[in-house]
Amino acid sequence: MKMTGAEIIVNTLIEQGVTDVFGYPGGQVLNIYDALYKYQDKINHVLTAHEQGASHAADGYSRATGKVGVCIATSGPGATNLVTGIATAMLDSVPMVAITGNVPCSLIGKDSFQEVDITGITMPITKHNYFVSSVDDLADTIREAFSIAKSGRPGPVLIDVPKDVQIATAEYVPQAVVEKAPLPKASDEEIAEAIRMISEAKRPYLYIGGGAAGLGMGADVVAFAEKIDAYIGCTFMGLSAISDKCPRFLGMQGMHGHYASSMAQKEADLIVALGVRFSDRATGNVQKYARGAKILQIDPDYAEINKNVQVDFGICADLGDTFARIASACEATTRPAWCEQVEALKEKEKQIDAEAERRNKAPLPPHAVFDIINEKKPAGTVIATDVGQHQMWTAQYASFDRPRRFVSSGGLGTMGFGLGAAIGAQVGSNSPTVLITGDGSFGMNLHELATAVSYNIPVVVVLMNNGVLGMVRQWQTLFFGRRYSNTVLARKTDFVKLAEAFGAIGLRATTREEFASAFDTALVANGPVVIDTLIDQDEFVLPMLPPGGSIDDIITAKEEQA
Repeated sequence: MKMTGAEIIVNTLIEQGVTDVFGYPGGQVLNIYDALYKYQDKINHVLTAHEQGASHAADGYSRATGKVGVCIATSGPGATNLVTGIATAMLDSVPMVAITGNVPCSLIGKDSFQEVDITGITMPITKHNYFVSSVDDLADTIREAFSIAKSGRPGPVLIDVPKDVQIATAEYVPQAVVEKAPLPKASDEEIAEAIRMISEAKRPYLYIGGGAAGLGMGADVVAFAEKIDAYIGCTFMGLSAISDKCPRFLGMQGMHGHYASSMAQKEADLIVALGVRFSDRATGNVQKYARGAKILQIDPDYAEINKNVQVDFGICADLGDTFARIASACEATTRPAWCEQVEALKEKEKQIDAEAERRNKAPLPPHAVFDIINEKKPAGTVIATDVGQHQMWTAQYASFDRPRRFVSSGGLGTMGFGLGAAIGAQVGSNSPTVLITGDGSFGMNLHELATAVSYNIPVVVVLMNNGVLGMVRQWQTLFFGRRYSNTVLARKTDFVKLAEAFGAIGLRATTREEFASAFDTALVANGPVVIDTLIDQDEFVLPMLPPGGSIDDIITAKEEQA
């Protein structure tokens, strides 16, 4: 059937299974928005307060659902406002398609009003991008974009569509949902070598990252750990793949990881790395990283093998298939000495945590906030974060009962990510959603409260308000002689009144009891709630590896360097 380019865009999105998109209209996408109006019974559009919020919402939607998130923006500043969100998705391997309008083809390159070379701008931060100059190519371009976004190592793809292409007409023939492109399979010889390394190990440590989490491999990894008597640690991006109630799971390792997880990785003689990229925040000083261990790395992206850490054996292949074949062929065994060693580390971690809690006399310490959230949150709750101390406390203390319940910017570390992402996650999952944020991060995109209120999206915002840029202040305390240059916010913003001005419910908590009561109220509210949660400005995130340090230099208490 004959359709305009704008109608082809919307129908191809529907064809590819898209039910929700996030965006902001403008002159060069008016035709797309007219088509969205025509097909509003088939596709839901969420109008955000800012294009950056739309990109973060599409990202959060994808993380919580596993689907490809979609955002739309007009040309020029609308398109450039997507850039931070696209880069955030790229660094965390999140499948997303961003659609932008542009000036007509005849005006390209003439400095027309709101013209910008968005494909050139986003080339380094997308898996691929397109400038569509013919309406005849439009549907197939969108299909290819979806295939690229979700195949191999997922990531964002941008499609720039000039206005005259949106107006022009072409034949549209519906097609099936595109499948992921097949990945290469590991050879039998590679599988055999991996099995040999595992069978010879005395202290194996299964290390899962975002690649494994995205494939939903958590249950299989746990079963394998039980089979070979191993323990499991994860990267920041691997959180929520495995329940923290699992006795084999030690939690996140790295700069602010759990003591037992980081120390067990240090003591291991084999690290089986599944979909991890060995970020500097995870390894610390790479020259000192895992010196006593062999490393077996399995990843679908060849660029990740030996990129940051030299491994003993790397397999570039379909991660899920490769792991399943290894797990099936490995013989069951017991490693009682390793179990005894790790259990001692877990006990040591409990002692460190108990001592830290005993010394913390604050009315509302961070761990108490999470104790209450963990106790009261409904099953399946999504926890989103912004970036800073609150993000690391979430990684350390929050409890997850199923995969895809943790939504946070890991690679780019995007302050202002959280509220848009929480909105997208709630829309996509239709699950209870809690945003953990700080007063610094929240201030960057708090206008998305207007979006949450307008659509009555029930996001509970726990604003950990310490009046400072907490993580930067922590570094200034430890490594910069307490010179607090521009990290004391001391703003006069009343976040309770601010929430109410947007039309949300605003509450304040200064003690455990007040926070518990406020969180109870928020959980039954029919709409967004902001809890201004006052914490001490000198709270630290510990453990911590100092910059340039290794696990040998781990800081577990404030007085070690403060």
